[in-house]
Amino acid sequence: MRLERSPSRTLPRQRWQIHPAQAALAAKIDSQTELSTLLAQVLINRGFITPEQVAGFVNPESLALRSPLEEFADLGIAVELLVQAIADQKKIAICGDYDADGMTSTALLLRALSGLNANVDYAIPSRMQEGYGINQRIVEEFAAEGVALILTVDNGIAAHQPIARARELGLAVIITDHHDLPPELPCANAILNPKLLQPSSVYASLAGVGVAYILAVSLAQRLGKTQTLITPLLELYTLGTIADLAALTGVNRRWLKRGLKLLLRSQFAGIQALIQVSGGADSSHALKPDAIGFRLGPRINAVGRIGDPQVVIELLTTDDAGIALTRAMQCEQTNRERQQLCTQIEREAIAWVEQSQIDLLQACVLVVVQPNWHHGVIGIVASRLVERYGVPVFIGTYEDGAQVRGSARGIPEFDVFAALQFCADLLQKFGGHRAAGGFSLAADQLDKLRSRLSQFACQQLEPAQLKPLVTIDAEANFQQIDWDLYQQIDRLQPWGIGNPEPVFYSPHVRVIDQQPIGKDGLHLKLTLAQPGQSDPSQSIKFKAMAWRWGEYYPLPEVLDVAYRLRGNTWNGQTNLELELVGVRLPAKQLDPPAAQPVSPGSAIRVTTPTAIAWSCPDPPANQNLPNLIWLPLSDPSALLPQLQGHVLVYGDQRPYLAASSTAASLEYDRPSRPCDLLLLWTLPPSWTHLRWLLVKGQPQQIYVRNGLPKLPSALELRQRLQLYLSKNPPQPLNLLELGQKSWVAPCTLISALRDLGYTCENFPPTQALNRELQRLERWYLYPPQQLAQLR
Repeated sequence: MRLERSPSRTLPRQRWQIHPAQAALAAKIDSQTELSTLLAQVLINRGFITPEQVAGFVNPESLALRSPLEEFADLGIAVELLVQAIADQKKIAICGDYDADGMTSTALLLRALSGLNANVDYAIPSRMQEGYGINQRIVEEFAAEGVALILTVDNGIAAHQPIARARELGLAVIITDHHDLPPELPCANAILNPKLLQPSSVYASLAGVGVAYILAVSLAQRLGKTQTLITPLLELYTLGTIADLAALTGVNRRWLKRGLKLLLRSQFAGIQALIQVSGGADSSHALKPDAIGFRLGPRINAVGRIGDPQVVIELLTTDDAGIALTRAMQCEQTNRERQQLCTQIEREAIAWVEQSQIDLLQACVLVVVQPNWHHGVIGIVASRLVERYGVPVFIGTYEDGAQVRGSARGIPEFDVFAALQFCADLLQKFGGHRAAGGFSLAADQLDKLRSRLSQFACQQLEPAQLKPLVTIDAEANFQQIDWDLYQQIDRLQPWGIGNPEPVFYSPHVRVIDQQPIGKDGLHLKLTLAQPGQSDPSQSIKFKAMAWRWGEYYPLPEVLDVAYRLRGNTWNGQTNLELELVGVRLPAKQLDPPAAQPVSPGSAIRVTTPTAIAWSCPDPPANQNLPNLIWLPLSDPSALLPQLQGHVLVYGDQRPYLAASSTAASLEYDRPSRPCDLLLLWTLPPSWTHLRWLLVKGQPQQIYVRNGLPKLPSALELRQRLQLYLSKNPPQPLNLLELGQKSWVAPCTLISALRDLGYTCENFPPTQALNRELQRLERWYLYPPQQLAQLR
């Protein structure tokens, strides 16, 4: 499909994913909680099914929390290092980052350590000249200034050389970070990173500012000075967590629910000033995550992108109202400049795409690089282009003519970091995670990069996935949409990343009025109507907004619409309105099968019988199994130059190795022919998976790294299974294929299915799902010598 605009392109390109209705279970939750059945369905979709799970979501304060000191192995060490530094009045230096998370983390620890009488200062690397994270210049300047202890925030987990240099110079180092772990950790004195915790930990979703908050609170508790610190610091934690788009799950949900109530009456002059310049707020309500995410967060982030981060640090650490207002106004002005830059670059990028006539179904990825774009904002534009075109986007700009510096954003089915690893030999520098990344390369490598990224994307993606995804919780008639539902949704704040705000859809809605509004008619304002359930002769009407949909004007007269609920206050009057996130032409065949009544103990996927068919085929006998040589993979960089022959690289988050790093021929994941050697970045999800891999690959030697994949929690696994079963017709489940997608064993899947009410006949008994996940974690740590004894 080509991307030229034409009069026939009257609707956004989208794919809808509708959760299956669970009427009986929703009714049961309704009776237990007095939530509406629509909102009960939302909780089911999020995986909250049992009374205990529902109660924990509705009231996060009811959950019992383990102490962070029990979860973070190095937290006690970090606290004692800080206690000693404060007692001896040794100089402590914070190395922060220039995004909202890094700046709020820096401000939080500056306030905390200053309040605890520490001798503390900070530094943030230059986004334009140096890029992300602590570097050798900063380390050596700290050493020259007499710093004894470096404390990184929101960075440092992959900074091996700067940390090693600090230790050489005699400095102690505490790393607080939340980014993905490298194969080997830096030689810091203490490392605090939620990625080191079990995936099921309530602390696993913390952003950098959350780790900083835990460290500050633990230190204050150790020194017996919590009374004046914990509540104010909770405000900075709340601001940074939401502005960084961290997942609002686990302990984040509990602490944010507290913190959101504090921000409107903030004790900080800077936050008060920021609220003031961003248009104030309704003092009768706590700020909501979207208010922070769309109003306060961008004003902070804009400074980090195109301004001086010191402005934000001063804003959040000053107690002078005049200074705070001045800094807040600087943030406001910088944000306006950022908005103008984003609009201009987005228009130029869209124009380039349309003129280039790119066939996205063939390319599977969009790579757009132009001169004179500000690299501080191109990541925002990349996200907008993903929303528009539904494909992974790699966007860049030229620096000094000979270099390209870029940002990348992905879609749910695409791993950005793996794509960059696949192109490692073409890149000078890269980093990131599954959803986003950054990179740089020589300009003369750009065509090769475009071709390589397209090759990788086409291997990973199917044509049906190359559309923006709209995930819908439930079908609703307009008669069910009222203030009571809106208030119930509001009481269950915070909604956000990892716990998205409910999206409903209504079929066969009439568009009775529509008007382009805003600058250049960028948005659409509509009036929608649908016949009522109880009296179809009476139409129920709602006003609706469709942001950035002006190009689709006019929309067809009758549509299925997907939306969130919004309260719009104007001239002192608040009306309930809809915010459109999706539309499609009415087509009943696109709707999910109608739900049938089910009992609470039966299968949640109502379109299948209670008993579910499964398959888990055993591989043929491997006669070579006793002769295999099993070895630990302790230093991949040292091993690679020694490799010969054909090598298969397998495992979750395994790297794409540069062809220049080894003389061996490399293959990934699935063997197309026998291999001489197998590198297991992580073990396969089960012994059965591993035996299949050995039968297909026929290796002589196997190196095992014993990495731990990103395993789903019990809640996440149940959600994934619900979604899979809602999208796929009834058929025997291939437990091997399904398990490989989430890195879980067949017995783990069966335990989850049994949790959901299915009976899986002829499969051996399984333990409770949490126990199965714990057993799975132990499997991934099986050392090579024990694997050699398995038959």
